Amino acid sequence: MLYAIVDIETTGSYAAGNGITEIAIVIHDGQKVMHVYESLVNPKQEIPYFIQRLTGINNDMVAYAPAFTEIAAQVHELLQDKVFVAHNVNFDYSFLKHHLANEGYELNTKKLCTVRLARKIIPGYRSYSLGKLCHQVGIELTNHHRAGGDAVATAELFRILVENDNDGVIANMLKGRNREQYIPPNVPVEQVDNLPPAPGVYYFYNAQGKIIYVGKAVNLAKRIKGHFSNNKPNKQKQEFMREIHRISYTECATELMAHILESAEIRRLWPSHNRSQRGYLPRYGLFVYEDRNGYKRMGIEKNKLYFKPVHTFNTIIEGHNRLRELIQEYNLCARLCNLAKTDDCAESIYAEHCHGACTGAEATDVYNAKVEKAVNTLQQQLPTFALLDKGINEAEQSCILVKQGSFFGMGYIAHDTNLDDIEQLESTLQPYQDNDYIRNLVFKHAAEYPEKCFTF
Repeated sequence: MLYAIVDIETTGSYAAGNGITEIAIVIHDGQKVMHVYESLVNPKQEIPYFIQRLTGINNDMVAYAPAFTEIAAQVHELLQDKVFVAHNVNFDYSFLKHHLANEGYELNTKKLCTVRLARKIIPGYRSYSLGKLCHQVGIELTNHHRAGGDAVATAELFRILVENDNDGVIANMLKGRNREQYIPPNVPVEQVDNLPPAPGVYYFYNAQGKIIYVGKAVNLAKRIKGHFSNNKPNKQKQEFMREIHRISYTECATELMAHILESAEIRRLWPSHNRSQRGYLPRYGLFVYEDRNGYKRMGIEKNKLYFKPVHTFNTIIEGHNRLRELIQEYNLCARLCNLAKTDDCAESIYAEHCHGACTGAEATDVYNAKVEKAVNTLQQQLPTFALLDKGINEAEQSCILVKQGSFFGMGYIAHDTNLDDIEQLESTLQPYQDNDYIRNLVFKHAAEYPEKCFTF
C-alpha cells in the first residue's frame, strides 16, 4: 500500500474562495520515502500579508510559478490509488478535491489524519500540532509552514506511527468509510460512537470549552455524523469543523421538546455558529399606554425589547382584526386605538362605538375602565394547558406547560401525577423563557394533537 503524504500552503482557510500557493507530496510505503514532489503555485490572487508573514511566501515568489491548472494532471496522478495522508487531513483534502474538480479531475481516496493517528498510537502529549508534536517525538522540523518542510516532517511522523501501531489503528481506520476519516481531528471518536439514535439537543465546543453551536435532532447519532460527513469547501463549513473539539448532548423524549430546548439554549448561549433565531423577536403586540390627557390608548405595533405587550400576533393584520373586535365589543374609541385617521370618530366607520373619548366628551375614568375590561377579557381568553406525551422511559411521561397563553416550561412527570394541582405541576417542571417561536411550536402541536392536551 502506498501513501501520499501531503501538505499545502494557501491564501486562506477555505477552498471555495482561496488558492494554493505551494504543494508538496511525499510518496511513502509506510517505511521509507519513495518520491517527493514539491512546487510553488501561482494562486491567481493576492496573498494576504499575514499569510506572507506566516509562510514566507510572497506575491513575487509565485508570480512566475505554474498555476494549479498547469500541474493538476500531475497532482492527480500522484494522489490517485494511494491513501491521502496529512496533518489535519480534511483541510488539505478539501482544497485539493475542490481545485482538482475545477480542472475536471475527481479525487476520491481513503484518508488518514496524523493528528487522529497520533492521539491514538502515541497518546499523552500536551499538544498535537505538527510543530509541537515533532519537537516532543524528536523529529527535526525545518522550514516550518512551508509545504516541503511540513510534508517531510509529516512523513517521518507517519513512519513513527506505523512503527508503533501495535493495535492495528491504521488498518482499522482504513476499513470501509471509517468515521475517523471525516470527523474533526480533535473530537474523540468515542463521543461520536456513544450518541443515541434518539431525539435531543447537541452542543459543539471549541478548544477553550465554550459552546459554539447548538442543534436539534430527531436522531442524535445520525444528525451529528451528518455534520461531519459533508465536507464542503466553503469558509463557514471549514472554520466550523476546525473549531470543534468536543461534543455533548441532552436527550429528549420527543422531537417537539428538542425543538423547544434548542430555541431556549440558543437564546441563553448565543453560540457563534448559530444563525437561525439570532435576533428573533416576537413580531407584533397590542400595547396599552396613557396619553397626556389621561386616556388609555391601545395600538398594534412591532414588539419592543423592553416593553411587554398585552397580547402578541404573528401579523399586523391579525392584530388589527382583534383590536376591531374589541372596539365593537367594548365601545372603544377607534382614534385612541390608532385605527381612525380623522380628528374624531364621528366621520369614521367606528362612529357608533365611540362615546366621545377622542373629543374629551367621555370621562377618562369611564373610558379607561372599558379599556381595562377589554384587556382583562383578552388575557382571560388565553389558554392554560399541558401537552402530555411519552417520556424517555416507560415510568414517566413528558409534559409541556402553557400558562395563560405563555410557554411556562417542560419536563418529565410520573403517570399518576395530579394534573389538577397546577402549582405542584409547575414545581416539577423546568421553567424556560417564553418567546413567540416556542409558543407557536407548542400551539401548532396542540392543534394537530388535541388528544394530548390537558386543559386546566
